[in-house]
Amino acid sequence: MSDPLSSPRTGPNGPTMTPQHRALRVGSHPWTIATGGRLTTAERWRLVPPMLAAHASMAVGRSASALRISRGRRRRLHIDIDELAPPSSILTRVAASHATSRLSRSLLNHSMRTYAFGAALGLLDGRHVDRELLFTAALLHDVGLSGGAGDGTDFTLASAALARQVACDVGLSRRGADIVMSAITLHHSPDVRASDGAVAQLLSAGAAVDVIGLRSWELPPATIAAIVERHPRLGFKREFSAAFHAEATRVPQGRVQFLERYAAFDLAIRLAPFPE
Repeated sequence: MSDPLSSPRTGPNGPTMTPQHRALRVGSHPWTIATGGRLTTAERWRLVPPMLAAHASMAVGRSASALRISRGRRRRLHIDIDELAPPSSILTRVAASHATSRLSRSLLNHSMRTYAFGAALGLLDGRHVDRELLFTAALLHDVGLSGGAGDGTDFTLASAALARQVACDVGLSRRGADIVMSAITLHHSPDVRASDGAVAQLLSAGAAVDVIGLRSWELPPATIAAIVERHPRLGFKREFSAAFHAEATRVPQGRVQFLERYAAFDLAIRLAPFPE
């Protein structure tokens, strides 16, 4: 018998939500499988408060940065970029190999920066995280963005499917694989929180620093500069904006379309505190 949570009934407008599906955490791997990443009206409304909170945080943080009084500038802690080096293991090497072969140089460098920014925020927050899993999730989180699954579903499903393949190939535990897959499918939700786990929270936070500059004001400027110098942006804003717009068009009820329509995401990308 098929699993009712992984095999939703499908109607003319996509997966039909059952009471079991509605109880799933929006953005989690089981939810994304069940819905294809398509939001209901109620789910859209639930994402509005965290989206507005992020906008408010951005306004305060950017103002502090402009006045040169940001938290990152006031920190006494210095983060050596070598402290952020990913662990070397079979899992991380296989993940890096797949990412290198599937991503453009710009998106590959974004993935590396996502890991580094997430690990840095973890250090500043005192949040313990399994860096092997964080690195794996960061390197694979956008591999589905360039083409997705080709079936109108959220691009993170293709990314999570590759993560599952990598996990199987290297013998990663089921729990570890689930952590990586849900971190990947959750990462572009505006409401990722501590209860989602350290890997999911720091993956989302690291990606947000790099894409829209969210929480960038909490990091020492020297740390940001060192990470960008090691992994140059190479026209990232232009390439990422184009890829996200294509995703919004391809999945009109998805979270990317929600961010583009209601969160002025394209403008947020352009305003991020990076030149390109």
